[in-house]
Order: sequence, then structure tokens, then C-alpha cells
Amino acid sequence: MNGFFQDIRYALRQLRKSPGFTAVAVITLALGIGANTGIFSVVDAVVLAPLRYFQPDRLVMVWETNPRFPRVWDSYPNFQDWQRSAHSFQQMAAFRQQGADLTSPGAASHINSSQVSAGFFSTLGTGLALGREFTDQEDQHGGAPAVVISNRLWRERFAGSHEVLGKSVTVDGVSYSIVGVAPAGFRLEEEADVFTPLGQLDRLILNDRASHDGIFTLARLEPGVSVSQGQVEMSTIQNSLDRLYPDANRDLGIYVEPLKQVIVGDAGQTLGLLLGAVGLVLLIGCANVANLLLARSAARNREFAIRSALGANRARLARQLLTESVILSLTGAGLGIVVALFGIKSVLAAVPGILPRSEDVSVNAPVLLYTLTVSLVVGILFGLAPALKSWSTDPQASLKDGGRGFTVVHRRAHGSFVVMQVALTLVLLVGAGLLFRTILHLRNVNPGFDTKNVITLKVGVSHSLTGTPTSTRVAYQQLIERIRQISGVQAADFTTAIPLTGQGGYLPFWLDSQKPESLQGAPRLQAFLTGPDYFRAMDIPLLQGRFLSEDDTTKSPCVAVIDSDFAHKFFPDGKPIGHAITAGFAAFGPCTIVGVAGHVKDAALNDAGITNQYQTYYSLYQDPDRWVPLNYPDASIIVRTPLDTATVMPAIKAMVYRAGNDQPIYNLQTMRQIVADSMSEQRFPMILLGAFAALALLLAAVGIYGAISYSVTLRVQEIGIRMALGADKRNVFRLFVGRELRLVLAGIVAGAVGALILARTLSSLSHLLYGIGSSDPLTFAIVSVVLIGVAALAGYVPARRATKVDPMVALRYE
Repeated sequence: MNGFFQDIRYALRQLRKSPGFTAVAVITLALGIGANTGIFSVVDAVVLAPLRYFQPDRLVMVWETNPRFPRVWDSYPNFQDWQRSAHSFQQMAAFRQQGADLTSPGAASHINSSQVSAGFFSTLGTGLALGREFTDQEDQHGGAPAVVISNRLWRERFAGSHEVLGKSVTVDGVSYSIVGVAPAGFRLEEEADVFTPLGQLDRLILNDRASHDGIFTLARLEPGVSVSQGQVEMSTIQNSLDRLYPDANRDLGIYVEPLKQVIVGDAGQTLGLLLGAVGLVLLIGCANVANLLLARSAARNREFAIRSALGANRARLARQLLTESVILSLTGAGLGIVVALFGIKSVLAAVPGILPRSEDVSVNAPVLLYTLTVSLVVGILFGLAPALKSWSTDPQASLKDGGRGFTVVHRRAHGSFVVMQVALTLVLLVGAGLLFRTILHLRNVNPGFDTKNVITLKVGVSHSLTGTPTSTRVAYQQLIERIRQISGVQAADFTTAIPLTGQGGYLPFWLDSQKPESLQGAPRLQAFLTGPDYFRAMDIPLLQGRFLSEDDTTKSPCVAVIDSDFAHKFFPDGKPIGHAITAGFAAFGPCTIVGVAGHVKDAALNDAGITNQYQTYYSLYQDPDRWVPLNYPDASIIVRTPLDTATVMPAIKAMVYRAGNDQPIYNLQTMRQIVADSMSEQRFPMILLGAFAALALLLAAVGIYGAISYSVTLRVQEIGIRMALGADKRNVFRLFVGRELRLVLAGIVAGAVGALILARTLSSLSHLLYGIGSSDPLTFAIVSVVLIGVAALAGYVPARRATKVDPMVALRYE
């Protein structure tokens, strides 16, 4: 222990004697370790940490499937049959998520709402902070209006009073009695403010076995039952339901999936990629510091030789160097934790809502343990090179040459580190470059409408105005007419699905009288309910026939407008006008096709799959009475105006509040913001890979600069001899810069293979690349030129310093 503490004291003295070297090494390590700590904290919270429920590994989601989609929402009658028949599950619950208007107590506001079946909280194994969950009697049509409120709503609207049970809240015009308060921070996929009984939902959704309208099924496996065993039993049950109800269930399958897999989704793959990328940054930092330590150890050869001559063995010298490197690493780790704390906040703020479970991200005990482990491994890793070098040093030779000079061994090690740094930096730069070019390509994609000067919003129309289907239609039409009268508004209307948000409903359909035998296997269309002015508000082109008009009401025959993709696929003769189309399990139609509109990107700019095909527009004003209470409140308002949002919104608010102050305005966005959000899947990894690549480039440049500087310092005698023998400044400059550029070129060649592997990985992860190939030559060429340029700049200053060496001074100094 005396020797150990002696090594620490000596290491601290040595590092204190070289403040410049120590600062560069610590900052380099802080950046590398800090970036690793930050990304690992995200990986830990999103992927590694268990869900915050009781025995979360036993929780699964049960999906229905059909021949066209691997996962679809569940039928409520099917869910009830699963509950009665399945024995592999301890409990099973259903839930549905949507928005709602809270009008009392307090000011009117739009909130998140979940309709859940009885036993929802107990299925998750979550106890309530106060009260109880719903009973079976409450979870049915005509049951008592009971509600469980969120912990946040309890504190904001009821001041956290323990006397809240029995009090009422008004949600969507219905007064509910509070029976429970959810625990703090409770959420499933998103945080809900109120939970109401699912069984009290509209009969159109719950009674129709063919309806698959936003219902999810959650289940807890019995102890000892695996997911695959649950899958086998559920498939058997589903097959029997197919035979009992062929019209609704034919060709329906079942898929049992772990809940954590559902929540994390593809984020685990993306985060794994980013963790690997930030690991490359740390390796570059290690190579950088190892290079500096190696060059520094060359200047200490005489010191090591004297210590060896005085009796120090080689193991002690190597241990001393490793002690210095570990102290550097631990110091860098301490500073890196600070870097991680600020970096995490910046990243999550730059891409809000992209990562699941992001609210759980923190620098906790597992993350600190990871940081400590990494710092120790890193300290040993970059300390090995100088330690091994000291092990093989001949004391007599070092004393003879005075400890000066940059030996062949040093040059080879230095060259290896430079090649490794450049190769790893190339990999990161290529990955960031491919994602950046993807974003540029996506910005040039034609979404099928004009994204400029469009505002979208929703209004919770007062429930006092929507008691009947007729009054609902009148209230919504009066609202849109008032908005159209605002100065500067060029067009405005309703739609149930905003482009690029994936809100369109998918319904089976058939043309004319060609009804298929199986609706589950039938082709799907995306159904949009819109007002007649929607197409002008969005500037969607008309290709054939006419758009919807104000004359298309419930008193006139049903009409539809299809998109160009639909027309090309099903009407190759180019004559769709006049044909009839029938859609949905409830047979909405037949409706006569009266027009063909241009195709619109619905799900995302880079989505060219089934989610963007076969779009059909129906008139919101032809919506049957039975569907009005469901579809009208879900409609968004599209406003085209050259005025900015801050200018036009006060006028819109005044028009909305004219009919009542209990009408909240929410989901306010410009179409440009929606377009930007549709690229978030690419933007998140691009931001991080870009930051890592920039950091890697900076570290590589610092490493090259430092290595050449040390090389110049240690080769002063050699430079003096060369210049005394006739070498001019140009020869000396080429001696240093030329060698570094050759090493950079070798690193580019070595890194090209790794860059291709990363590019293929990006291409395979949820279509991260769009419009460019994984081996895009332009990206590789630009990145290579940038690397060569940065390396040349990094080596220029120390190389110029070498040309200013006075031969007489250099020889006299030696």
C-alpha cells in the first residue's frame, strides 16, 4: 500500500508539472467518456431497465393480425371471448387512448384520456395512490360514471386533497365521480389524465365484432407460462372464433408480444447503433491520449533509465505509468459526468417525444458504475502503450543517447494510432453524412400538397352545442364559417386525418358489386372525412372530375374522391368516374367516385409502402348520424393563410370563444412543423451521429497536431543536422506533413470497410436512409476530402515550426 500511495503522489506531481498535456488529455477523455455515459444512460432507461410494473416480464400485448398487416387493433367482442376462454393468462384487460375535453373543475382544457376495462391497473400490478379501480358493474353500458384521475390532475385541480374521492370532473360533457387516483408518474405508452370505463364506450365500437377501432389488449401470463405457450393457446381460441363468426373474423390471426418489446420498438436498434458509434469516439480519444503519452514517454527515457540504474524494476516503472493513465482517466470521467448531464438534456430537448421512456433517463447508480468501469478500462487501455514501451527500454542505450530522439518504434506506434483515429473518424463521418443527405432528399420530396402558409388546430366544440347529430353539424359548420371570415384566411375546412401524421383509417373495400369473400384479406383504402374546402386549403391538385362540394350532404347520394394511386391501380383504363366504391366492415357506401385527386404522403415523407396507397376522401357532411358523435370531435381544422401563426391565432381564438369559453383550442401546428416531425426518425440519429463525428474529427485533429508537435520537439537535433547538410525549409515541411498525409490516406482506406458496414446497418434500420445508396460515392468522397483537409491543417502549424529551427542552435543544444 505504501508503494501504491507513492505511485499516486508521484503521478500527481508528474501531471502537475505538465499542465498543458494534462489539460488536453483530461478534456479529451471527458468528452469521450461523457458521450458514452450520456448514451448509456439513455440505453439503460429505454432498453435495459425493467418496466415500472410488478413482474413486467410476464406482461404481454395481444394483437390481432390480418393478411395485410402484422398488427391491428382488437375487436372488443373478441377480447371478451379471450377473457372467458384463455387459461395461460392470470389477467387480461383492454384499453383505448384518445383526447378528451375537461371542462370542470377549473378552466376548460384538452387532456389525454384512456378508456380501460375493469382490472386494468391490477393486470399491470400497479396499486392506486388513493381509492380503487373500476368494478365489473361500472365497466359496462349504463354503468355508473366513475373515473380514476392522474396524480398530476389530482395535484393541479384538487391541490392533492385526500378528500378528492367522490368529487366530480366533467369530461366530454359527462360528469364522472372520482373513485381513484393513479400513482405519480404512472403511464403506459403515454401519460393519461383521466381513466374512464371502456365498457361505457359507444356501442358502434364495442358491439360490432368487425370493428377494430383503437382497442389494445394487455395480459399477464400465469407463472411459468412462456410467451410462446400463450401464443399457441390464443391461436387456438382465435381459430375457433373464426369458425363461429366467419363474416367478421375470417383470416384474422393472433400475435402475442412482450409488452416491453412493444414499448421500446425499434428504438433499441437505433440506440445500439449509437452506443457503438460513441464507443468509436472513445477509442479515438484513447488513441489520442495514448499517442500523447507515448510521445511524452519518449522524452522521459532518460528518467526511466536512471530509475532502472538505481534499482527500479521494469514492473514498477510500468505500474507507475499505468497509475498516471488511470488517474487521467478517472479525472476525465468525473468531468465527463458533467458533460453527460448537459448533453442528455440537450439531446432530449432537440428531439422531444422521439424516444420511448425518455422521462426515465437519468445518470443513476448503474450509469455511474458503467462510467467507473469504462474509465478504469480506458485508463489501462491507453496506458498500455507507454507502459509496454518502458518495459522494453534498454537503460544503457537511453543513457547513451540522452533520452532524446523520436525512435523508429515510436514512429511506428505513432503511425498506427493516427491510422486508427482516421479510420474510426471516417466511419462516423460517413454515417452522419448519409443521414444528412437523407434529410436533404426528404426535404425535396413532393408531399402532394403545398406545405407553406398552412396552420392546423383542433377545437373541443362545446358539448352544449352537440346534443344531436343535426346540432353537431350546425355547430361545426358555423365554426368553420366564422374562421373563413377572418381577414387573411384564404381557405379553411375540417379533416379527420392530417397528412404526414398517419391518422388515416384503413378499411377493406370493393368496387361496384365485387364484394370479396373475406373482408380481412380484401385490399385496404385510407379513408379521409373532409369538408369541401379542404382540397383548396391544402392545395391538392384535381386530376379528373370534381372535388367534394357543399351540396354533398346527407340528403344527397354518397360520393367519394379517390387519389391517383388508387386510380392507376384499379382503373388502368383511366376511367374511374361513375364507378361505385363500398368501404368498411359496416359497409359505408356504396359511394359514387366523382373525382381523382393527386396522391398525398400520409404516414411519412420516406414511406413508400402500403400506408401511402389507395386514398379515398368522403364528405364529412355526408357522415351518417350514427357516426357523427365519433367522427366530428376527432376532426382537425386546416387553415391556409399568408399570416404567421402569432398574427392569425388571436382572431381564430376570438371566433372560437364567441360560441362559449368552454371550447379549448389544442394541437396547434404549422404544416412546416408537421413536415419536420415526419423526418424525426432520421433527424434523431443524424444529430447524434453528427455530434459524434464532429467530436471524433476534433479529437483526430488534436491528436495529429499533438503528435507532430511532440515529433518536432524530439527531433530538433535531426532537423538541425538535415538543415546543416543542405535540406531547405520545404524539405523539412514535407518531412512532417507528407508522412502524416500518407498515414491519413492509409486510415481512409482502412476505414472505408467499416463505413460500408455502418451504412448497410443504417439502411436496414427502419429505412433510415432515403434517396441514396448505402455506398453513396459522393458522401465517401466528401468525407475523405474533409479528413485530408483537417489533417493538413492540423499538421501545418507544427510543421511550419519545424522549418524555423536554427541548425546551429539545435546542434549546440544537443
